[in-house]
Amino acid sequence: MQGGKRASRRSFLKMAGGAAALATSLDRIGETAEGAPVQDGNHVAGGTGSTPTAASAALLSDLANPLQGTDSTSLFSRGNTLPIVALPFAMAHWVLQSSEKGSWMFQPRDERLQGIRCTHQLSPWLADYGYATFLPFNGDASPEAAERASSYRAEEMEIKPHSLALRLTRYRCKLEVAPTERCAVMRFTFDDSGQAGVYIDLPGDKAEARLDSASGTLLALTRYNNGGVPEGFATYYAARVDADVAGFEVKDVGNRRVAVLRFTAKAGNPATLRVGSSFISYDQAVLNLKSEVLDKSLDQVKSEATAAWEAALGRVRIEGASDAQRRIFYSCLYRCLLYPRIWHERDSSGNLVHMSPYSSKVESGVMYADHGYWDDYRAWYPMMALLYPERLSEILQAWVNAYKEGGWIPQFPCPGYRNCMTGSPTDFVFGDAVAKGITGFDVQAAFEGLKKHAMTPVAPGLGYGRPAVAEYTKLGYIPSEAVVGAVAETLDSAYGDFCIAQVARAAGMHDDAAMFERRSRNWRNIFDRDTRFLRGKMADGSWQSPFDPHTWGGAYVEGSASQYRFSVPFDPEGLIEAMGGRTAFIAALEEMLSQAPVFHVGTYGREIHEMSEMAAVDFGQYAHSNQPVHHVLYMFTVAGRRDRTQYWAHRVMNELYTPDNFPGDEDTGSMSAWYILSALGIFSMCPGTPEWMLGAPLFDKAEIKFPDGREIRINAERSKPSAFLSRVTLDGSPVAEPFVLHSAFTKGARLVFSAG
Repeated sequence: MQGGKRASRRSFLKMAGGAAALATSLDRIGETAEGAPVQDGNHVAGGTGSTPTAASAALLSDLANPLQGTDSTSLFSRGNTLPIVALPFAMAHWVLQSSEKGSWMFQPRDERLQGIRCTHQLSPWLADYGYATFLPFNGDASPEAAERASSYRAEEMEIKPHSLALRLTRYRCKLEVAPTERCAVMRFTFDDSGQAGVYIDLPGDKAEARLDSASGTLLALTRYNNGGVPEGFATYYAARVDADVAGFEVKDVGNRRVAVLRFTAKAGNPATLRVGSSFISYDQAVLNLKSEVLDKSLDQVKSEATAAWEAALGRVRIEGASDAQRRIFYSCLYRCLLYPRIWHERDSSGNLVHMSPYSSKVESGVMYADHGYWDDYRAWYPMMALLYPERLSEILQAWVNAYKEGGWIPQFPCPGYRNCMTGSPTDFVFGDAVAKGITGFDVQAAFEGLKKHAMTPVAPGLGYGRPAVAEYTKLGYIPSEAVVGAVAETLDSAYGDFCIAQVARAAGMHDDAAMFERRSRNWRNIFDRDTRFLRGKMADGSWQSPFDPHTWGGAYVEGSASQYRFSVPFDPEGLIEAMGGRTAFIAALEEMLSQAPVFHVGTYGREIHEMSEMAAVDFGQYAHSNQPVHHVLYMFTVAGRRDRTQYWAHRVMNELYTPDNFPGDEDTGSMSAWYILSALGIFSMCPGTPEWMLGAPLFDKAEIKFPDGREIRINAERSKPSAFLSRVTLDGSPVAEPFVLHSAFTKGARLVFSAG
């Protein structure tokens, strides 16, 4: 890495052994107007097996498609997601594995499955850790992953957020899975009687497995990780099968250890495997096993998981949507409720404890892990403040606990300190929370942590702190020779200062608030009034040259000057003035969306997937496939053209999202949260403020119901589908501003959009 450069996501593939080279490009998949999957032999490319249509679905969880976004590679992303079966925010995610090589562990076009993996992968760009793969078998089968694999019929598979059922044709076995927060129940029903068993595949040559003969409990651990964990970190598993154990052995297969638990199968008589996991110890894994699944059948666990998902998804109910739109909406909401993962566990006294990836010891209290702040601050955190504020408070306290345990707020918790992307994006996370009245966490400690990383120079690559703090403090910008991505880093620092000012006020630190507010104006130091772009600047004050607004990399991260042109959501009026006024500003927005999607690879040296995804659709330089532009359409509203926000946002929702695919990397709820909020007709254009910018609802009605009885109702009254909803009322009173305040929703509200 050069000069304090933050690692981009694709850097991790090189560190993880070049997994990108293992992925091959797939032909792009066409769809019908309603987003129906295209058949590919026996497998449905991106389809949902036997998932019912939206019209016939009795449950909201029947509408959510775990396969959405899985038809992806390192070269072209339609989500880069995993088909996750889990409880909301669960510690353990259970997914199909069709390849043991690299981060793309499942491809819907693969004809064979190697097992069910308990995964903790946040993104293929950061890779997995602490995983284990389970596969039932009969007869003699090789423990090597590719050789033990079995074909299956994807169109007969049932996969829901709460359960999985499929048939392994090679082993003539029905495999079912139902999850809890840290455990799962698996049921194997073989057609034939005879010798059978289950493989437990553990990565890393330091993996261990043994059978406790007294209790019949299989105990296993793996120390495999890709960073962000303390030395000696392990993930522990405890499993019991309700069949008579006929044998147990452990085999070394390359750099993996495969435990083989054998039992005798009886035709049509299910064998049930119950699996518990822990980040603390074997004893805790056994405790989790006992407390969550040991005395429960698969059907009981499935029923409880279904109820959990119905409650979570049922927070929002929509009317007036097409079948495809309902499937997209609830698939997106499901994605929003998977990360960050719970990291805490309950000890024998019922207290919450966790193995801290920050202090390397067992700590008390809540902890969460695996969230990309850089991706998620833009839409996911505001969405949580609106829809699930009680969960958000707990998550924010977890990030405060990380600061207390490690001395720094993490830059990208995966699961602990990871060096990834730009800035110190927890500034935006905490700033948005306090601006929207979410204060169920230690605000004072949060401010201390934010001020520390904004003011304290640190070495690069540590997974915390800001880059080039000394240069930023001295010059008011980060010079291009100091770091790669200097424009992105300067903008994130200025925006971060704006958000820290909000937290400082909430903490009663008014002098600090004023200081950070002043520093937030530093974005002006890299605005070139001649070109009207945000540009790289050298330490001597000269502009970095040559300059081409379509060249990616250099002073920009995962984009070019064209994508970063409007990256001042915290001072839109200042940006409008700098660009020559409202007329010029609106023209620049329209130009961004209408010009050709050309790009030059720049310092990347090759075409990265975000470039390909931008060029594949007709939205000009508006690269919705990546997060830096996600606020841009709502700048039309700020500039007085909400009709253009409605036009473009509806086009993005209707053309770039389908029941099977996303416009680009989904990134732990960020791409989905944009859709959820935009479909409701509101968007937090600037996290760190209480303002919800007005767009236009995609559906006729949306009802948000909270456990305390509070309700938010959003209606759209249209004369025709394309009508501009120019009139907005809040609780019967006209809304004169282009936004509504978050406080308007805190006691319930009725927001009505109508064609004036």
